[in-house]
Formats: sequence, structure tokens, C-alpha cells
Amino acid sequence: MDETTRTVRDRLLDGVLVAITAVIGVTSVLERAGAGASPSWPLVPDLAAVVVACAALWWRRRSPVVLAAALIALSAVADAVTAAVAVALFTVAARRTARDTAVLFAAALLAFGVHHLLRPDPMWPLLVVAGWLIALYVAAVAWGLAARSRRQLIESLRERATVAEVEARLRAERLQHEARETLAREMHDVLGHRLSLLSVHAGAMTYHRDASREEMGRAAEVVRENAHRALQDLREVIGVLRAPVAELPTPGVVDVPALVEEAVRAGTPVELHDEAGVTTTDQAVGSAVGRTLYRLVQEGLTNVRVHAACAPVVVRITGRPGDHLAVEVVNARPPGPPGEPGSGNGLRGLAERAALIGGHLEHGPTDTGGWRVGMWLSWPR
Repeated sequence: MDETTRTVRDRLLDGVLVAITAVIGVTSVLERAGAGASPSWPLVPDLAAVVVACAALWWRRRSPVVLAAALIALSAVADAVTAAVAVALFTVAARRTARDTAVLFAAALLAFGVHHLLRPDPMWPLLVVAGWLIALYVAAVAWGLAARSRRQLIESLRERATVAEVEARLRAERLQHEARETLAREMHDVLGHRLSLLSVHAGAMTYHRDASREEMGRAAEVVRENAHRALQDLREVIGVLRAPVAELPTPGVVDVPALVEEAVRAGTPVELHDEAGVTTTDQAVGSAVGRTLYRLVQEGLTNVRVHAACAPVVVRITGRPGDHLAVEVVNARPPGPPGEPGSGNGLRGLAERAALIGGHLEHGPTDTGGWRVGMWLSWPR
């Protein structure tokens, strides 16, 4: 509810309370005057007290405690403001602490006792008047406490809704960031694969200047093709980092044969032994497992081209559904000097991928001087 609506509602409520208070107060004064009670007290001061009390109720929200204290003091000499005191107690109970409410409630009862000593009511017994007054004040305080509890509940719900909205926005931003990071990592792996092919063929063209025109043409074509793909991959990476609208298509286990074939065309002798039959879709695996397996083969072949050029490679996939799926990339000793050692970021990334889906990564040198990278993954049915 906006401020304008709340102000109009509060003004209407104040008007109704003032009108009720005025009617009750004037009626009480006229009844006392008609009964001829307390002739020493003129009619005009009582009516003036009612007018002052009703006018003061317009400021009950600004200073409820001060107003209630003033009206309670006035009620000690003019019982016509009893209804105004009840309204003031309601406001204190609704807007101030329980301690303030209890103190003013006790003061209101004390003021009634003082008034009874000064101006006893000849028409009604003391117990009847006291019971009616206490019931009125208790009802006003109870209503005020209920209104305060309701207001606090609404404020609490609004605060919770605000917090939930903020948490939902932060959660969405975090998920978007994670998705962006995941896609960027995927594209980074692809880009590294392309650049490794470029490096191998560019190096071959540099050191083998005596190669035939056909060989140089094939190498140049591979360089041109992978440079074009690398440029496309780079554009996709930039697009993902700027605004990942949706998941980009990522390769899976069925793309492993194409990856091996590409490596063979680039000059790396690779043999694929798919004993589990997952690359031919004979055995279905989950998308996360298939994507992780593909990345392992891709990273392994990339590392062979960079650190062990022209070394024979064997890619072996084993396992069975309901148990596990294992893949390893093993290269023999390179015919030439080994390349410079890498940073190990690719292997660390693979280890993280495997851990996320309940697997683990193994890597290290072989007995014959080569290198092995293996991964064990869970393969549920």
C-alpha cells in the first residue's frame, strides 16, 4: 500500500474515532447535567474538556505517550474524556512498547480513582463503573496490541520478501556467472586445441622448407582451416563472456572419433580402441560424463602435439554400464627431443571436471618413456 492510500485511510480512521469520542463525551456530560449531579461543576468546563480531548486525538500518532499522559491527567477531573483516554491507550499499545502501555494503563486506573474521590457518580455503583471502565481500557489495549502484532508481521513478511528477492537475484547472477565460466572453459579447451594444430603445422612449414608443393599446400590448408576455426571459437568465447544467453552446443563422447581423425590428418598417429562402445552410441552415457571424456581425449592429444610431436598415441576406452567408465590417452616416447614442460593448467582443469561428477584423474610417465593420462568415471545405468 502506498503512502497516499495509507494517509487517506489513517485520516478516515482518525475522523471516525474523533466522532465516536465526541458523541460519547457529550452524551456523558448531558446525562450528568440532566441528573443534576455535581452542581458545583458547571457544564461548560466538561464540554470544553471533551472538545480539547477530541482535537488532541488528531496528533495521537506523533506523540502517543505524551497525549495519553495528558488525557489521563484530564480524566482525573473530567470523566467525559474516558473514551478519548481509551483511544490514546489503543494508540500507545499499537505504537509503543509494552512497558509504556502498562505504565499508562495503571495511570489511567489511578486517575479514575482520583476522579471518583472528587466527583462520585450518583447514578451507578462504584463496582459497575469501575468494571465498565476497566473492560473498556483492557479492550482498547488488547486491540492495540493485536494491531501492533499484525503490523510487525506485515513488516516482517515484507522484509522477508525483500530478502528473498535479493537472494533470488544474487542466486541468478551466481548461476549466470557459473554458466558463463563453464562455457568459457569449454571454449578455451577448443581454442587451445586449434592453436596447438596451428603451432604444429606452422612449425613443420618452418623447418621443412624442402617439402614438396603438395605437402606445403596441405599444411597451409590445415593452418588456414584451423586459423578460421580458432577465430570463430574466439568470437564465441567473447560472446559468452559478454552475455551468455543460452547454452552453446558442446561436444560429447560421440565426437571423439572426429577428434581422433582430425589429429591423424594433422600428422599425429592415433589409434582409438573403444572397448566400451560409447563412441558409436551403442552404449549411452550421460552428457556430463560424455563431455568430460571428450575433453580428456582433446587435452591429451593437444599435449602430445605440443610436448611430444609425432609420437604414436593410443586412446583406450573401457568399462561397462552400472560400474565405471575409464579412458586413457597414452603416447610413446617422442622421436625427437621433448617439448618444454607446460603449466599444468589443463590437467588441473580435467581433475576438477572429474571430481565434479564423482571421478578422478591420473597422469604420469610410462615405463617406456612416454606419458599417460587416465580418468575413471562413474557410469550409472
